[in-house]
Amino acid sequence: MCGRYVVAYDPETLVSGFSLTRAVPFPKRWNVAPQSAVPVVRETKEGERVVELMRWGLVPSWAKDPAVGHKLNNARSDGVFDKPSFRQAARRRRCLLPASGFYEWQATPGGKQPWYISPTDGPFLAMAGLFEAWRPNEDADWLLTCCVITTDANALMAPIHERMPVLVPPQHWSAWLSRSVQEPAAIAPLLAVPPVAGLQAWPVARAVSRGSAEGEALIAPIEQVG
Repeated sequence: MCGRYVVAYDPETLVSGFSLTRAVPFPKRWNVAPQSAVPVVRETKEGERVVELMRWGLVPSWAKDPAVGHKLNNARSDGVFDKPSFRQAARRRRCLLPASGFYEWQATPGGKQPWYISPTDGPFLAMAGLFEAWRPNEDADWLLTCCVITTDANALMAPIHERMPVLVPPQHWSAWLSRSVQEPAAIAPLLAVPPVAGLQAWPVARAVSRGSAEGEALIAPIEQVG
């Protein structure tokens, strides 16, 4: 799963990294939790790449209550083409959630130990995601929401947790974001378990488990204890 991550880059980094035509401002954060407004890269109908802020927690267009988004922070890769909550977005509304790194919690005899996982080079990882636009009626404003797609853990992550985000490499960004690619047979190969190469992980202080905790110190490595 993915329950917390880090946005420690600025909009200009995304503009150059993704060749964006539009980006909204957003603050740096070291403890992004579900229901937060997060920067999301998507492709417009005109084929341009833009960054917009969306609420983390997918609300399908057919939902009667936006509270359903509290349960849809993540989508398992093996169910996105079948489950009603995700199948339309998986075909037509795919996105990328740039992350400086993400946290995962390891079960230990002394309690849950948080770890920070980040790229060994480059300012961010591109987590595969889905997005939706929802509104209660035709007179209301649109609510843009998103979720992160997860897959089985790779060899680096397996000792920490059994799941991890799908990480889309740059050579697959175009295909993943493309609105014209809609067949599951063409999309499924992009949901492969990420390779270990290019990733690093270390334990961090348990302060990150508090939703109110914030700041760069949260990603500082610590000596692992029991």
